Amino acid sequence: MSQTNNIQNTSVTISKLQQEAKQLLEKLIATPSFSKEEDTTADIIQVYLAQKKVKTERKKNNIWAINLHYDSLKPTLLLNSHHDTVKPNKGFTIDPFTPINKEGKLYGLGSNDAGGCLVSLIATFLYYYDQENLPFNIILVASAEEEISGHDGIELVLPLLPSIDFGIVGEPTLLEMAIAERGLLVLDVVATGKSGHAAREEGENALYKILSTIEWFKNYQFEKVSDLLGKVKMTVTVIETENKQHNVVPSSCKLVVDVRVNELYSFEEVLATINKHVDVSVTPRSLRMRSTGIALDHPLVQAGKAIGKGYYGSVTTSDKALMPFPALKMGPGDSARSHTADEFIFVKEIEEGVNTYIQLIDKMISL
Repeated sequence: MSQTNNIQNTSVTISKLQQEAKQLLEKLIATPSFSKEEDTTADIIQVYLAQKKVKTERKKNNIWAINLHYDSLKPTLLLNSHHDTVKPNKGFTIDPFTPINKEGKLYGLGSNDAGGCLVSLIATFLYYYDQENLPFNIILVASAEEEISGHDGIELVLPLLPSIDFGIVGEPTLLEMAIAERGLLVLDVVATGKSGHAAREEGENALYKILSTIEWFKNYQFEKVSDLLGKVKMTVTVIETENKQHNVVPSSCKLVVDVRVNELYSFEEVLATINKHVDVSVTPRSLRMRSTGIALDHPLVQAGKAIGKGYYGSVTTSDKALMPFPALKMGPGDSARSHTADEFIFVKEIEEGVNTYIQLIDKMISL
């Protein structure tokens, strides 16, 4: 990005954007937005941007906007985060939909994942929205269904947008750069036996048949270990049979296995290895959420390093997996707080989020 940006942004100030970002986050916290039920938070975001005289587009519960001086001859940067949430952790001791600002923390469902990131990116977009002579375009997308990897989220929107060259995905990373993330395979594993009466020596117990499969998933180690993402990790998370009665030998037993794949293996290689070692049916729910990475010499990463940010590989998966272009995962908040009881984000983290995103883009402009 060798062009020099000499534009002084006189229409907004960073401090005002920071204050409005915090106010917007409080509105979003106060509005339930479970995945597939985000229509009201989509309304809030759309109205907020309209008040800023920003033209928006909408597809289902996804909202997007393009910088005022868009130029199709320039590359395009995507700023994306999501406004859906998981359902509240049962351990919440406060109302998850009442934003509480206490001791420097803003409590509420979605405050950390990923409300702080989203409002910081919205503020950043507004900072650059009407600037002229930027070396690249900027598109903002507030997307839906990220928490369930749904088909009506960012995946629905991307084909409707101008071509994207690179992106920033807002997820809580303590404002460090997640330059790679594990892929996610969810497997339905089924062992088949034969029904019979539990009091007699009848049938073939599918539960017993699947025990060796559970042991294999627990103990098998894939050989290649990534410097950034570590080993491939397989975890059995659900086990069930069709039985409702105690006295029936189950004829089938189903496992759900969560597999986190590093960048050294394709999904196809992982599945081939699993099928080679287990004598049961293995069906992946999706092959969409593959491992992704962005090169260390990419301008986004170089800009991040120039402003003092470190980088790492993320063990969690995000909508970054659905983007067919280089993307950096980065945002205020801490992934360790996501989906926890009494979720919160430090108010200072939101302010730092706005500052850091602007510093990052300014540095990229100057490179």
